[in-house]
Amino acid sequence: MTDAERAAGSEETVEEPPVVRDRRRVDPETGELREPEHADDLADASAEADGAAAGDDEVARARAEAAERLEDLRRLQAEYVNYRRRVERDRELVRENAKAEVLAELLPVLDDIGRARDHGDLTGAFRSVGEAVESVTGKAGLERFGEPGDEFDPTVHEALMHGYADDVDVPTCTQILQPGYRVGERVIRPARVAVSEPTEALPEGGAESADPLPEPAPEAQGEQDTAADTDTRQQES
Repeated sequence: MTDAERAAGSEETVEEPPVVRDRRRVDPETGELREPEHADDLADASAEADGAAAGDDEVARARAEAAERLEDLRRLQAEYVNYRRRVERDRELVRENAKAEVLAELLPVLDDIGRARDHGDLTGAFRSVGEAVESVTGKAGLERFGEPGDEFDPTVHEALMHGYADDVDVPTCTQILQPGYRVGERVIRPARVAVSEPTEALPEGGAESADPLPEPAPEAQGEQDTAADTDTRQQES
C-alpha cells in the first residue's frame, strides 16, 4: 500500500466532531431572552391560522346573508300568494254583486209572471216568454223561496201581518204575500209573509188583544192589476 492510499484511507476514517446545540432560552453572556430558532415558522403558522379564522368568519357571514335573503324571498312569495287569493276573492265578489243587481232588476218581471200564472193568464206566447225568463234566471242561480207552513225566520222572511192560531206550535208563515229570492246564501229579497203565533203566546188580555189576521190584500191587488192589464191589452188590440 502506498503512502497516498494510506493517507486517503486515514481521511475517510476521520470522524466529524459532535455538534452541540445550546437550547437555553436565556443567553448566559447577555442575560437576554433568546429568540426561538423557529420563530419565522411560528409566525407563518400564526398568520395561516389568522387567515383561516378570517376565512371562516367570511363564510359564516355569507351563510347568514344567504339565509336572510332566502327568508326575504319566502316572505315575498307568501305575500304574493295572499295577494292573488285576495284578488280572486274580490273578483268573485264583484261578479256576484253584479249578478245579484241584474237579477234584482228582474224580480218585478218574475212577480208579474207568477201572478199571471196564478190567475190563468199565462198562455200563448206570453207563457213561452215567461218560462224562458224563469229558466234563464234559474240557471243564473236565482232561487225562489217561501211557502205556507214554513217556520218564520226573520233572516229570510219579512212579516207584514201578524196573528195567532191554535194549529201552530211556533211562529209560522201562514200566507205568502210576496215570494222571496236568493242566490246561494245571499238573500236578494226576503219573502213577505203573514205570520201566526201559537195562542199560548197571547199577551195578557186573551183573544181580545190579539191582532186579527186580515185577508191577503196583495192577492186582491194582484187580481185588480191582472184585470187592468187584460183590459189594456184588449183596448190596444
